Amino acid sequence: MEFSVSHPKRVFWLVGLLTLLALAMIPRIQIDTDPENMLPADNPARVMHEGIKHRFGLSDMMVVGVVNEDDLQGIYNPTTLSKLDTLTRAILGMEGVVASDLMSLSTSDNITQKGEGQISFHWMMDATPETQAQADLIKGYVSRLPMLQNTLVSGDGKVAGIYVPIESKDLSYNLYQQMLAVIDQLPAGNEQYHITGLPVAEDTFGVEMFKQMAISAPAAGVLIFAVMLFFFRSVPLVVAPMLVAMATVIITMGLMIGLGYPVHIMSSMIAIFLMPIAVVDSVHMLSEFSDHYRPGVDKKALARRVVNNLFQPMLFTSITSMVGFASLNTADIPPVQVFGSFVAFGIALAFVLSITLVPAYMASLSDDTLNKMAKRVHDSEEANTPLARFLRRIPGFTMKYSKALIAMVVVIFAISGWGINKIVINDNPTNWFEPEHPIRVADQVLNDHFAGTYEAYLTFTYTEGAVQNPSQQLADRAELILHGADDEVKQQWHALTAQHGDDIGTLAEAVLEQQFLANDMQLPYWDGLSRLLEKLSRSSKVFLNPSYLTYLSEVQTALIESGVVGKTTGLPDLLKTVNRELRSGKETDYQLPTTEEAAAQAILTYQSSHRPNDVWHMVTPDYQSAVLWLQLKSGDNQDMNKVLAFMNDWFEDNPLPRGMTVDWGGLTYINVVWQDAMVSGMLESLMTSFVVVALMMMVLFRSVVWGLIAMLPLSVTISFIYGLIGLMGKNYDMPVAVLSALTLGMSIDFAIHFIERTRVLVKEQGGWQKGLLQVFEEPGRAISRNAIVIALGFTPLLFAPLVPYQTVGIFLASIMAISCAITLLVLPACLNVLNSVLFTSDSNTGLNKLTATTEEEVDHA
Repeated sequence: MEFSVSHPKRVFWLVGLLTLLALAMIPRIQIDTDPENMLPADNPARVMHEGIKHRFGLSDMMVVGVVNEDDLQGIYNPTTLSKLDTLTRAILGMEGVVASDLMSLSTSDNITQKGEGQISFHWMMDATPETQAQADLIKGYVSRLPMLQNTLVSGDGKVAGIYVPIESKDLSYNLYQQMLAVIDQLPAGNEQYHITGLPVAEDTFGVEMFKQMAISAPAAGVLIFAVMLFFFRSVPLVVAPMLVAMATVIITMGLMIGLGYPVHIMSSMIAIFLMPIAVVDSVHMLSEFSDHYRPGVDKKALARRVVNNLFQPMLFTSITSMVGFASLNTADIPPVQVFGSFVAFGIALAFVLSITLVPAYMASLSDDTLNKMAKRVHDSEEANTPLARFLRRIPGFTMKYSKALIAMVVVIFAISGWGINKIVINDNPTNWFEPEHPIRVADQVLNDHFAGTYEAYLTFTYTEGAVQNPSQQLADRAELILHGADDEVKQQWHALTAQHGDDIGTLAEAVLEQQFLANDMQLPYWDGLSRLLEKLSRSSKVFLNPSYLTYLSEVQTALIESGVVGKTTGLPDLLKTVNRELRSGKETDYQLPTTEEAAAQAILTYQSSHRPNDVWHMVTPDYQSAVLWLQLKSGDNQDMNKVLAFMNDWFEDNPLPRGMTVDWGGLTYINVVWQDAMVSGMLESLMTSFVVVALMMMVLFRSVVWGLIAMLPLSVTISFIYGLIGLMGKNYDMPVAVLSALTLGMSIDFAIHFIERTRVLVKEQGGWQKGLLQVFEEPGRAISRNAIVIALGFTPLLFAPLVPYQTVGIFLASIMAISCAITLLVLPACLNVLNSVLFTSDSNTGLNKLTATTEEEVDHA
């Protein structure tokens, strides 16, 4: 600090250089809004999700809807179907689209019976219909194919869907823009077009988040500057905290980006969180400096005195805030850990800049500038402003109603506890947008019509360990068959098994070759091995077994009965459709094949269609694993949890077949996993940091009682905020969870300054009542200014188009108001009730004297 006052230009150059270096890192920014990255790469649920996608060749999907509610035939008219086809063809040509898996009426097969035991596959829309009769034919085709109903066409026939699988989620915004451009070129008509899906919602949020970062933080900074200017009435003086805030934000963000960390929704808020914290210490310093500076006062000596007086409370408020945010590292969520770490770093940096840059800036101001500032402060009668007069009335009020105020706090705790119990943990990336946003409107419209645009996967896998080891089974049976064979046959068989292991398919091919080469004596043995491999092959293909297929079908029925799942699609649906057409084409034959051979025949038949690979999106080629595609109308975690709970109960009542395991996947399910991890992680970090801060308060004040009193504003604020969230029905989502760290940092700030200045002033004034009166002068004004500056400074967030930013703005203002009110009202009440314990030398001094003194000073003022 001495160096800063003596060599201010060197401090300016050093801070400027660091800021420029950090600023140079900003162009390297990478945006990441993928909720999957809320989980570590090795998280079991994430690994399973990626494994499911890889095993079945599944891709994340965007959903495009073409709506026609005006035509009596809905979308089944030549004009709408023509536009649907044009849009589909355009999307198929876009880079990043998995064209072979795109689902639309234009890319779907119609399945019809050609004759008994024969099926015809032809395009649903080989050519766009030119007459209403042709459109009606397509309507009839769809009505016979349950796999298309409520997926590609809504049940009421008013909406047609295009399900667009994409190679990577980070391509979705670009594809979204391309699709909108194509839609703009389509002829005008009765149709409306909507695009939704979790990938596009997440990627679009990232783009708008980036824009919001460039708007909200600067707007907040401008408003904070304006409010401070109102209080301090000196542009040069107010520049100091703004320099601290700007340098803190730029250096912290530049460091994070320079180290290669992407900007997630959490880290995008670092600038917004750091802005208020960075100016807090500066406002305290400016308040004391402006209150004590008069013409002729040594500005350097005054700057030293200000820092010396405030160093300890500023240090401890910074440390406690750092603890609050650093504790987020206990949550096993990488973006939250990055957010907590860099906000903690920013707080440390803001403290260093506050005790170096601000004194250097004060010392560098000319005497003329400071004299003008002092004159404006004096002319404005700072000590007699409405704020100052209001603060002087508080001690008398709090002393008179001490017990009532403490009782009020108890009531707040009770009501808050009730509200906290009503908190609903829920999130949905689509709800990060305002209700009128096109993506959210699309989500509402399409989910009103379709079975659902949110996806989840339920996989069933046959585990070989549940029965005899297949390798041992093959070896044992082969040994019986080869009993009596010559050594050449045995050696050739052992060579084949050594080469191919227990891969039944390749072994069967190798044995077939040996059958052609064998002599008459050897042939019976190779024939026996061939039959064994064929039998083992059939027995290993469990999802051709009618009993397993029936179980899958029963699971599908149960999922619908959960009341949340709109539709499921899986291998049983395909087999029922093909089986119906192979047998009679009548609905009575819409049932599963009754034998493994019939199931295999149905699949083989389907593979002569235009989309043969669709089978492998439902079952693996070895038929040992199958997946059900779930469509949900809601992406809320609460709804996905209902499905999980329902199915857990169902599986208890209907146990899995022996050797079968079940796993979940899909983006909607992944959101549930990271939300649960976030809630448990945030709770753990909050409890840990709360205990650490409480211990720090006891060490700082060298008293258990003082330490507990200091924790009161923090405790009340956290309880009240989260109780209010529960009572309002506001979901506990990602922004709300992280606000707990900010609450801990900001709420304790006011308490530390209040108690530290109280203890100092009590010693200076020779009595706790007189000392408390002085606390409500300059220190009280500094605390109030801080609360007002921060609360008003973040009103721009209320006008942000992104809901998480609005949430942060509302609760930041609430945190400031509540913690400031508790500090200025309840802490004095506690000091009065506990004065005999806290101020033993003053224990004979009573309440009436303080009240009278307070009223006398107010009247005099």
